[in-house]
Amino acid sequence: MIKIAIVGYGNIGRYAVDAIRAAEDMELAGIVRRPGSAPVHGIKTVASIEELGHVDVALLCTPTRSVEATALPLLEQGINTVDSFDIHDQIVNLRRSLGDKAIKHDAVSVISAGWDPGTDSAIRTMMMAMAPKGITYTNFGPGMSMGHSVVARSKEGVADALSLTIPTGSGVHRRMVYVVVKDGFQFSDVEAAIKSDSYFCHDETHVIQVPDIDSLRDMGHGVLMERKGVSGGTQNQMLKFEMRINNPALTAQVMVASARASTRIPSGCYTLPEIAPMDFLPGDREDLVARLV
Repeated sequence: MIKIAIVGYGNIGRYAVDAIRAAEDMELAGIVRRPGSAPVHGIKTVASIEELGHVDVALLCTPTRSVEATALPLLEQGINTVDSFDIHDQIVNLRRSLGDKAIKHDAVSVISAGWDPGTDSAIRTMMMAMAPKGITYTNFGPGMSMGHSVVARSKEGVADALSLTIPTGSGVHRRMVYVVVKDGFQFSDVEAAIKSDSYFCHDETHVIQVPDIDSLRDMGHGVLMERKGVSGGTQNQMLKFEMRINNPALTAQVMVASARASTRIPSGCYTLPEIAPMDFLPGDREDLVARLV
């Protein structure tokens, strides 16, 4: 059995508990939360991963911007890590940083193991293999972006926030950010802080003040990827992939599958397209070949 620790207990952490419990080859060692956090009923809850004893893999269910600082000391202890880091233009640098530490301590880090970046990245890779020349458009939503919502909530003066991603076509998106402003703060200051953040400044972003978020909250999301390209010398190859999902549930499931894969590959840092698909699945390799190929 692979012993898994969950680090952080937000939306993804809650769904990760379900995914681990459903896995035939995994055991939940416990949950690591900030000191003073409430214990999780029926699950060992600690402030430090050392309190859990032996752990094979830590799922980092934390905000993206804290992933590197959280992962490095765990890798130093020889514990594999899996995260859902989602800042696309910083993935290469994170891969270098965690890769150096993982190799030094004979551990594995699987980064950006959500659905985008993550499984969508692997599908884009295969689309390019099938049609090497061409353009792939990735259209997200409409739906709740967990990473963007976390960033919006982190701004001074924000009591709660929800960021929705609205596709406008050809890989272009609009961000609709709904915020509850704390008493004593100006909405205009909150709006400026959100729009200037790197999560939002590259997209058309609208910030809207509302009295509460609960009436708007919906964890549904989705993606439509389309590639028009060329196979060899043959033009007009049309490839399409679409899904509609519960965002944190799918992210948690991908992270749990990546935890399994981390126990089957050499030390280092990996993104999902670098890992053989069957390494994500439980069971014997030849049986999987017989069933899937």
